[in-house]
Amino acid sequence: MSLADRLDNVRRGQHPPEPVSPIERFGSRKRQQDPFHDVKGRVHQALIDNLGPRLYDPHLPESELAAQVRQTLQETIDAEQTPLSHSDRTRIAQEVSDEILGHGPLEPLLRDPEITEIMVNGPEYIYVERAGKIYPIEARFSNEPHLRRVIDKIVGRVGRRIDESSPLVDARLPDGSRVNAVIPPIALDGAMLTIRKFSQDPFTDADLIAFGTFTPSARDFLRACVMGRRNIVISGGTGSGKTTTLNVISSYLPEDERIITIEDAAELQLHQEHVLRLESRPSNIEGRGQIEIRDLVKNSLRMRPDRIVVGEVRDGAALDMLQAMNTGHDGSITTVHANSPRDSLSRLETMVLMAGVDLPVRAIREQVAGALDLIVQQARLKDGSRRIVAISEVIGMEGEVITLQDLFLFDWHAGRDESGRFRGQLMSTGLRPKFAEELHDLGVDLSPTLFVNGAR
Repeated sequence: MSLADRLDNVRRGQHPPEPVSPIERFGSRKRQQDPFHDVKGRVHQALIDNLGPRLYDPHLPESELAAQVRQTLQETIDAEQTPLSHSDRTRIAQEVSDEILGHGPLEPLLRDPEITEIMVNGPEYIYVERAGKIYPIEARFSNEPHLRRVIDKIVGRVGRRIDESSPLVDARLPDGSRVNAVIPPIALDGAMLTIRKFSQDPFTDADLIAFGTFTPSARDFLRACVMGRRNIVISGGTGSGKTTTLNVISSYLPEDERIITIEDAAELQLHQEHVLRLESRPSNIEGRGQIEIRDLVKNSLRMRPDRIVVGEVRDGAALDMLQAMNTGHDGSITTVHANSPRDSLSRLETMVLMAGVDLPVRAIREQVAGALDLIVQQARLKDGSRRIVAISEVIGMEGEVITLQDLFLFDWHAGRDESGRFRGQLMSTGLRPKFAEELHDLGVDLSPTLFVNGAR
């Protein structure tokens, strides 16, 4: 009985309500058996029999392995007795090649530039995000072991592990896409995988202006702040586009400076010549060898950095980051999870306390107020778009409170168009930053037109 029929019967009082599965609640999908399942199985096995150990030879270049796989695939499919059309043969060859060389059913999704996120809820249910909206798709894994093999392949490539003793992991794909995997026992319904894709051709500021993320005036202001060595925090919720904005803002860093990036999983794509990339490391199977973001921030101070870019601070590393900003490493940039500029200050205070240092709240606030110059607030709106909704200057302390001044705010009053997309843009509040004179002394001038009230 379908979900709709059962609900109708309940309304008529004919049957007691039956349990409704999550799949039915969020939209069931009829699964059909792959008509080429047996053929692909035979081709796959023949490929393994023919190539054998070469498939797992670490000394064999990937390009050479791919050429051998495709040649053997073609010969194996040509010898297949089952009548197949040319398109069917091409499809089988591609899917088996994806399984051997790539990530199985995920490979076409990884190649699709319109997909920004891939969510695997067990072997049979895969969702993707396009233009900020989530859609189910028909692709699936054969079974739970198939999904686990793909997860093991992803995490193994970056020296991570996932098993019952360490059932969750953050990793990355070769193109920098972020991967999170969770397996039983903490994943009750089977292994789950989330991939946040990053474009192989990184977005530029022109792309973000086209998307409506910010405006030319905001772009020019942020570029001036980076050139003028202002300390910047990019704040926002999960999936709001903080890393993309961090990438774009970091592209304004001068070529002649020594830049150190610090991340949990390396995602930033800086194209300056003098960039040193550091990545944290989890503990090994014996529970040793863990290198945290905080350790990397401390170590980076001994590497003669001009700029420090931290992908995200989420713990006691906030204290070390603030101290670096306060002790001569001006122009550093980081991100933090928070819902507003004011909340980001509270989050930083809380994370400093997580460092285990017994400091009075006022001392922490003075550290924050002295270190930060600018907070860029980003949000993912209900229409799926990612926008910068506020750019606020940190003025300093007034009594016990850190004072902020909004320089740019999103125009929420513009409403929505016929398709439900927000019409508003980031607009100047008409206030000039207090540090404008400091930028002028450094040879960076802010155009007065940037701060005309309502300028975009």
